[in-house]
Amino acid sequence: MVNRYHLAELNVGRLIAPTDDPRVAEFMANLDRINGLGKRMPGFVWMMEGSGEPGTGNTDAKIDGDPQYVANLTVWESVETLEKFVWGTIHKQFYERRQEWFEVLGEMHFVMWWVPEGHEPTLAEALDRLAHLKTHGDSDHAFGWSHLKEASQWRAGRCAPVAAE
Repeated sequence: MVNRYHLAELNVGRLIAPTDDPRVAEFMANLDRINGLGKRMPGFVWMMEGSGEPGTGNTDAKIDGDPQYVANLTVWESVETLEKFVWGTIHKQFYERRQEWFEVLGEMHFVMWWVPEGHEPTLAEALDRLAHLKTHGDSDHAFGWSHLKEASQWRAGRCAPVAAE
């Protein structure tokens, strides 16, 4: 029997304002659109869902009790399928505008790791992986794009050096 693994990813951001503030209205208005696109992409496996309330994405999952932290936790069949969504769809346009809606955290806020097929990671599990990456750097336990030899598209679209990848 062959064990199959999928790629889990967590991306954490802190909005510059509460979710009902006009400064983040455009981002909030497009959450369902971008998340819906991700769910329809070839290779998409699973997404941590929020309340299901339209236009809220997963913004109700608080980190450290802070309502302005938003977390995106998904699972993909492969590096290539995640890259295609991140860098090869309209998602890239929103990613490139992230500074309009999110604070620059100045620390690592993105992590990936391999999960057994069928596993749906919890936010607590994902935050533990992020903490491990912050403490130990890239390893097979928790890593960023540069750790993946099969990753290619991120090199052209990655964060500026001031922000973590």
